[in-house]
Amino acid sequence: MATIFSRIVKGEIPCYKIAEDDRFFAFMDINPVAKGHTLVIPKREDDYIFNLEDDEIGGMMVFAKKVAKAIEKAVPCKRIGVAVIGLEVPHAHIHLIPITQESDMDFKKHVKMSEEEFIEVQKRIVENL
Repeated sequence: MATIFSRIVKGEIPCYKIAEDDRFFAFMDINPVAKGHTLVIPKREDDYIFNLEDDEIGGMMVFAKKVAKAIEKAVPCKRIGVAVIGLEVPHAHIHLIPITQESDMDFKKHVKMSEEEFIEVQKRIVENL
């Protein structure tokens, strides 16, 4: 059974896509910790980031860096926080979260965004890629 993230990559579930290449996919988190909160995943399904091959982890971080730089230009923040938790969805993923202080990385707090806000933030990030 494919994970929800694999189904997003296949287009079976809609998302606010940010970027994609042959190996990786980035899309906005639908339950964001902050505006611009984006997930980066490998297209190859594996439930634990440290099960990925070395070149996959390296490639995923380089891909995430490009996305993070675009988020940084699109959303007011001091920098982009990076988190790998790996328990919520059984598919390796990196959280990229715009932050101004460490406490902004609180996964117990979420911001509510309308569809229009998601689309506007998505557009600004994509324009900065």
